[in-house]
Amino acid sequence: MTEEERVKAAPTKAPFRKTGYISPEARFQDKFRRPRWSFQIIFAVRMPVYITSLNSGSNGNCYYIGNDREAILVDAGLSCRETEKRMRRLGLSFEKVRAIFVSHEHDDHIKGIPIIAKKYQLPVYITAGTRQQSSFPIEDHLVASFQAYEPIPIGDLSVTAFPKFHDAADPHSFIISDGPTIIGVFTDIGAPCEHLVRHFRKCHAAFLEANYDEDMLHKGSYPYHLKRRISGGQGHLSNRQALELFLAHRPPFMSHLFLAHLSQNNNDPDLVQDLFNGQSGGIRIVLASRYEETAVYTIQGAPGDEPLPWVETSPDLPEIRKAPPARPRKRQEADPRQLSLF
Repeated sequence: MTEEERVKAAPTKAPFRKTGYISPEARFQDKFRRPRWSFQIIFAVRMPVYITSLNSGSNGNCYYIGNDREAILVDAGLSCRETEKRMRRLGLSFEKVRAIFVSHEHDDHIKGIPIIAKKYQLPVYITAGTRQQSSFPIEDHLVASFQAYEPIPIGDLSVTAFPKFHDAADPHSFIISDGPTIIGVFTDIGAPCEHLVRHFRKCHAAFLEANYDEDMLHKGSYPYHLKRRISGGQGHLSNRQALELFLAHRPPFMSHLFLAHLSQNNNDPDLVQDLFNGQSGGIRIVLASRYEETAVYTIQGAPGDEPLPWVETSPDLPEIRKAPPARPRKRQEADPRQLSLF
């Protein structure tokens, strides 16, 4: 055997010697095989938030806010069967719903809760004052309480409540956040207050009440005392009040505004849509119907989104009231559920 044949027949030397030396050839070959060390880089990617109004009006209110893993309902004023049917049409499932948050005790916000909570064993977050005034039965182990301004984690979602002006025992509005994305649920509000304005300025999307047209209410058939209760600061927001709040305090990153809780007798959906569309500034205006669910909308915030700077008073801004106290009020002389008729 020649010298050249002996070299070719010799076994290939291992690329790693005992000294730790790696030949250039071995280093080159190893580059295309398996790396000696592996690095796993994990990026913190925030999921989008999906929102829809399943119904909005005096015949029932229910709002769905969720991500890819979990969701909550704010109020459940539809029957369990109707809620399930509308969610199925949208491709949504109760398997992701982790809790129900109750804004106040009026029937159009709570009548579906007993069956839904029992069937799916969902915790119902409700204040002591609201539960005391509520007539619906619910198992004690499903009752959970919340306090104003204290965030409640539901998976990656965080839910924070704050008090509002409304003719109920202990009414609250909510903001729901997932990372930088913030959604507001602001309905059944007698008058804009400081807390409403501060939270509205943070929202990428919001459900905002536009309950009645002032002229239609004034000329309508309701008795005077009922008109006063609707418009007297403890009832509902008018189209004008909602528009003033929107124009004065919408943040630059807001993408969607849902106009909610429109009165059947004292408002006109086409009137409201035209009123806001003409001044939307590129924000998507969605009417939350009292007859059907809206589409599911995808909302995505960004870490750099900052709310507008707070301005205490200005002649260019609509009048806002001091925030209501974060405590239950005294029992109403009249049945607090009667405003659900509007």
